[in-house]
Amino acid sequence: MTALQQLNIDIKGKDLLTLADLEPQEILTLLENAVVLKEKTLKKQFDQPLKGKILGMIFDKSSTRTRVSFEVGMIQLGGSALYLNGNDLQLGRGETVADTAQVLSQYLDGIMIRTFSHSSVEELADHADIPVINGLTDLYHPCQALADLLTIYEKKGTLKGLKLAYIGDGNNVAHSLMIACTKVGMDVCIATPKGYFPDKTITARCEDFARQSGANMVITESPLEAVDSADIIYTDVWTSMGQELENEQRLKDFHEYQVNEALLKAAKEDYLFMHCLPAHRGEEVTAEVIDGQHSVVFEQAGNRLHAQKALLVEILRD
Repeated sequence: MTALQQLNIDIKGKDLLTLADLEPQEILTLLENAVVLKEKTLKKQFDQPLKGKILGMIFDKSSTRTRVSFEVGMIQLGGSALYLNGNDLQLGRGETVADTAQVLSQYLDGIMIRTFSHSSVEELADHADIPVINGLTDLYHPCQALADLLTIYEKKGTLKGLKLAYIGDGNNVAHSLMIACTKVGMDVCIATPKGYFPDKTITARCEDFARQSGANMVITESPLEAVDSADIIYTDVWTSMGQELENEQRLKDFHEYQVNEALLKAAKEDYLFMHCLPAHRGEEVTAEVIDGQHSVVFEQAGNRLHAQKALLVEILRD
């Protein structure tokens, strides 16, 4: 876009539990609006389209980027954000998700939740009279993937036709990247050990999205196959929150899946390295890669703010 003018899409009042909930054009419009909002933010030009709006933020998992980016985003948009620790709510004492949803709907304009079970988020959305945004579950991380697409769009100037290689666990981040890429026409290759492949139901949905967009999706056990001629190399920690008891086994199973300089020789010369953070340098990625010239991990983290602001405006606007 040439002018600082946002485009409206029809997701007002809707939930965002996964990027599969959005049409390809809705995703692309959110990215365009995020570019506009980012430019204004960098110039310290803060409109207040969400003045008087309150976002409740439920956290059952610890957070740096999700909490700070949503809270700052609401403040910059003229609203406010209320931090709610899941253990401090009556949920922690046995109140049902359905009852909690109906109570919070009396006070808030929207809910963002970061938790373990995706079914709990679906139940919350089913019973809330206000929109629910998935800040992370064990199955999906849609807001991260939206920020990832924004980063790639800024750096490459396009999305369609690029190849993203994800090396690591077939987890929530992998699922959301698969959805995001196949929705917008990006090729995606997931390299993960046998036993850690992405969810079969999610994979089948993404195959449908790929057929519609013309994208190519591959699931493989070979990191080299994934990285070959890739434009973007992406990884995540091998042991996510809640999997700590599996850490020793996972370190063994993922030993050959480290992103390092030797592996990256197969990628395109101008590849981007991405990581959703936090990173464990020396495990899933070497320090020379994540701190190297191809790495965009901190800009990627910063784009959580701008992508989520675009989402919040469209979902919570009057």
